[in-house]
Amino acid sequence: MSGQSEFLPGQRQARRLDLHSGTVQMNHGAGGRAMTDLIDLLFRKAFDNPLLNQANDQARFHVPAQDMVMTTDSFVISPLFFPGGDIGSLAVHGTVNDLAMGGAEALYLTAGFILEEGLPLADLARIVDSMAAAAREAGVQIVSGDTKVVERGKGDGVFINTAGIGRVIAGVNVSGDRARPGDKVLISGTIGDHGVAVMSLRQGLSFSTQLRSDSASLNGLVAVMAARAGPSLKVLRDPTRGGVAATLNEVAQQSGVGIQLQETALPVRPEVRGACELLGLDPLNVANEGKLLVICEADVADELLATMQQQPLGRDAAIIGEVIEDPLLLLRMTTHIGGDRVVDWLHGEQLPRIC
Repeated sequence: MSGQSEFLPGQRQARRLDLHSGTVQMNHGAGGRAMTDLIDLLFRKAFDNPLLNQANDQARFHVPAQDMVMTTDSFVISPLFFPGGDIGSLAVHGTVNDLAMGGAEALYLTAGFILEEGLPLADLARIVDSMAAAAREAGVQIVSGDTKVVERGKGDGVFINTAGIGRVIAGVNVSGDRARPGDKVLISGTIGDHGVAVMSLRQGLSFSTQLRSDSASLNGLVAVMAARAGPSLKVLRDPTRGGVAATLNEVAQQSGVGIQLQETALPVRPEVRGACELLGLDPLNVANEGKLLVICEADVADELLATMQQQPLGRDAAIIGEVIEDPLLLLRMTTHIGGDRVVDWLHGEQLPRIC
């Protein structure tokens, strides 16, 4: 954060914040007492840790000399709360996962909040508490941040911007340009859960069982996978916006290869498949927030799959295809009736404000 916008520790006594009926006001972003109260009594209380409490415009920390990764992301989902999560937990999960897909152990996050005037403080407190809980579960600290307030009607409640830094796990070298013909493609679980859960909430759809977002931090799963097959891992990606189709098309372009999927191998919940048919969506294009794709050497694929399936976030993992030679660099899929079709990039906006 910059200047007075930091999560500064407070010195004044007998302050209070009405988290039940109060709302965000313009003075909460004006750099004065109201903003400091908001920061001290909400953000700092939830995210409390020694690095944050340095109370500077940045956090100073030491890491051993080794490869590091850094990422940044912004979260603008609507609605702010959905089955299985909210914008706060999503911001942590998404940033931790971006680091994990680089083969890294997440260390520290920053969080910038753009708040809309009139946002109920109770909603903000719920988001911040959820974010803090997600950070604790992922084993990562939020060490710096920023708050800004915009006029009513200009912020859609709250936007969150994050940055994350992590250190690469020894022996792991993953990148989108490392896929080679013969490699296997695995996914850690069912696809489309997050996107359909959010869209179903917007459209008022109901199912016999409640469909929940898959939002989760994948760093623990990646650590187990790295311990089992570190040097044999080629590519790690989380198929968020654009889903599996966009992610694998991107990898095909980066690596100069083709990828062949098997439709019968794709794990899709019946509720997701039904909702996609109703809404005219393809599960391969729908966002995920707690799943990963991995491309690995063929000789470790079965053992890696078994390792993934032993983990809570990988119990529905499956081998869904392989990397092939293809001068056209296409993502293709063998359909359940034995045909073959090209799985193209998504054109346009399928599910707005999904992450």
